[in-house]
Amino acid sequence: MNIKLILIAFILTSYADITNCSAQNNTNSSTQIKNLIAKKRSYNKTYGFGYRIQLYNGTEKKARSYQERFKIEFPGIYSKLTYNTPEWKVQVGNYKTRLEADKALIKFKKEFIGIIVIPMGK
Repeated sequence: MNIKLILIAFILTSYADITNCSAQNNTNSSTQIKNLIAKKRSYNKTYGFGYRIQLYNGTEKKARSYQERFKIEFPGIYSKLTYNTPEWKVQVGNYKTRLEADKALIKFKKEFIGIIVIPMGK
């Protein structure tokens, strides 16, 4: 009797697993999912994606000194110096999510005051 119950339970769970696998594939091929993916790609092309931390926004001399100081204190982390009339900006890191950028922000705040997380744009 126990063997029959175990066998029936095994067959039912196997059947349920098989139907779940095919249901997942049907969901991925729906037109709604494809439309959402297309919208996301279009948004990323327009607005960019990811986040950076901005250390400084101001004069060129101070911007260069902030960047050099950052490179000394945090070697190996990407830093970028940009000029957007009339100010220079020092931005660091390449983070995919806001959560990753916020974690790094906490680490950098010990050495740099007034830094912010900004979304990357094109």
